Amino acid sequence: MKLITITNVSVDGVMQGLGGTDEDRRGGFERGGWALPLFLLDDEASTFTNQIYQRADAFLFGRRTYEIFAGSWGAMADPGSNPIAGPLNTKPKYVASTTLTDPKWSNTTVLSDDLAAAIADLKAKPGGELQVHGSGALVRWLLENDLVDEITLLTYPVVVGQGTRLFPDAGPDIALDLVESRTTQKGVTLQVYRPAGRPQYAT
Repeated sequence: MKLITITNVSVDGVMQGLGGTDEDRRGGFERGGWALPLFLLDDEASTFTNQIYQRADAFLFGRRTYEIFAGSWGAMADPGSNPIAGPLNTKPKYVASTTLTDPKWSNTTVLSDDLAAAIADLKAKPGGELQVHGSGALVRWLLENDLVDEITLLTYPVVVGQGTRLFPDAGPDIALDLVESRTTQKGVTLQVYRPAGRPQYAT
């Protein structure tokens, strides 16, 4: 399977608390819910997102994102009627965690030992896409360990001004090949990249 990360970010790179005011208040974050009003008004962005979930063969989460998703998408009364909840509730889910021992969401496997080897095994399985949604700390770790095949970014036309960003102040440098890029009428940019080794620097 191809490992793909899908991340909603603001123009200043914030990915924290995009869905609701109380979704993630770590670090005193007070500006949650910045993406949802824009997303709900953007048919192109929602169609793009729905199509991504429909392509998934399996999902990989960090613990925090897994718990947020399990409490929302996993708790829907009729998930089969929703293009996002349907795949999330029926496809295999894997969680990278050393503390989660008894996941309640069906079809969940916890990866707690030798994460790199476990993910390499998942990638070696037949299938299309192993998708990572949100899960910032996990995404950064995957990039550091060269395990990401594609990066999908949905960039919203807003500067949040605080909160956890997708890319840290200090991290690996990565060259990217642009595979797809378009902008919706509401101003959300949809970009797909493939990691391409280290960047070239001027001498």
